[in-house]
Amino acid sequence: MTIAAIALPRLLHIGGGASRRLAEVLATLGLARPLIVTDPWLLEAGQVAGLCAGLDAAGINYRLFADTVPDPTVASVKAGLACLSAGDHDCVVGFGGGSPIDTAKAIALLAAHGGTMADYKAPHVQDAAGLPIIAIPTTAGTGSEATRFTIITDETTDEKMLCAGLAYLPVAALVDYELTFSMPARLTADTGIDSLTHAIEAYVSRRANPFSDGMALLAMRAIAPNLRRVYADPDDAAAREAMMLGATQAGIAFSNSSVALVHGMSRPIGAHFHVPHGLSNAMLLPAVTRWSAPAALARYATCARTMGVADDADGDQLAVARLLEELATLNRDLAVPGPAAWGIDGARWHALVPVMCAQAAASGSPANNPRVPDAEEMAQLYAEVWAG
Repeated sequence: MTIAAIALPRLLHIGGGASRRLAEVLATLGLARPLIVTDPWLLEAGQVAGLCAGLDAAGINYRLFADTVPDPTVASVKAGLACLSAGDHDCVVGFGGGSPIDTAKAIALLAAHGGTMADYKAPHVQDAAGLPIIAIPTTAGTGSEATRFTIITDETTDEKMLCAGLAYLPVAALVDYELTFSMPARLTADTGIDSLTHAIEAYVSRRANPFSDGMALLAMRAIAPNLRRVYADPDDAAAREAMMLGATQAGIAFSNSSVALVHGMSRPIGAHFHVPHGLSNAMLLPAVTRWSAPAALARYATCARTMGVADDADGDQLAVARLLEELATLNRDLAVPGPAAWGIDGARWHALVPVMCAQAAASGSPANNPRVPDAEEMAQLYAEVWAG
């Protein structure tokens, strides 16, 4: 019998206004001196002030590090660690999208264990805890609030380092869909496809298990009918709530299963060309799914039925055909650009394909795919994605 080891945040507060419970959650956990890690946009938009008002009212001493960057780098983590070291902090609060939360995870780890992030990249697994992490997502996408992973870019090598282990799992997550109303359309689309990719890959992964399957299917049911709705109408509260819940469910699913080839190939695109993570996933998802599907036809067919794009009466082959059609149509409906349309230089893309293949394989994610590619097959997929 195969035993699945399941790990979840100790506390999950889910629903409108959940972020206002930060002071209460800190008290429950016996914590009192947080470093809040966020980004300049959330600071300027006033969302950080709203979060801190509750801490001020509760008399909690905190400090801010608001200089996180998209696709957090070794240098940005080092700056955050210096900020934490200058105070007397007993925990780290990640407030924002995947980048602030991933930065908070890295700071919390290095504060306790030292070294550099390169010391902790896959295949290393870091289970020994760092400082406690509380995650408050402001986007419905990464699922980082419920995962045992962080991704930090080594800017000297343009490598997105996947770091895994229980050390990165938040002890608490406050999942408040009301924080997502200010998301622009492009971010809504990219993070939504990211969370859908999490759910699909968790379900078809070679490391899937009954628990992750259940969460992945719940996530697909929440995301598939609502992604176009929030893209078209950012004020659709019911759709925003469903997307936020689905993103967290998808995060729980892949944290307890794994992501696979889409994510493995996506990270080098982000590192070398600074494409947002959800967008690079979207660029890859149709082509990689088409290539992978013959190795797990029944699983992909279940994804299609769960997403509502195929009927129970449809055979697996037809259901998967409908899934592939839906993924391509979704990209068109959400105006997902290909690499060339996004502005990537073709000569540089093709020159870096061997490096991207090697970095994707080194992350370990492609090995979890139902069909595991060699370097030549991965290179062919990168070429197909470029060609559109």
